[in-house]
Amino acid sequence: MPWNKNDYPDSFKNLDEAVRNKAIEIANALLRDGYEEGRAIPIALDQARDTVEGDSDAPVYEIRKHSEGWQLKKKDSKKAILIEDTKDDLMGEAKRYVNRNNGELHIYAEDDSLQEKLYE
Repeated sequence: MPWNKNDYPDSFKNLDEAVRNKAIEIANALLRDGYEEGRAIPIALDQARDTVEGDSDAPVYEIRKHSEGWQLKKKDSKKAILIEDTKDDLMGEAKRYVNRNNGELHIYAEDDSLQEKLYE
């Protein structure tokens, strides 16, 4: 069940508003990625606190068009972490990788314009 600013888990109630809003955003993204609520909530809490309360050193990963399809790479790195034929094939594993590494994911369109930011 997706959450919003008026309807969210009880464990988000005593959070600072900025942390709560970030936790809602992250938890909803995790649910879309197939995580169960019981797992998404604590992950979202930890990541939201880190993001809002000072973990500005989070690594940035990018999904970009590549000569062999689509790639996930760390920003400013020349080496791809993952390469798949299509963007859709890459998305699931890329999101899991970025979540495991407490990073931020920037997704680019085929024309190299920034399309979306996740987990920021």
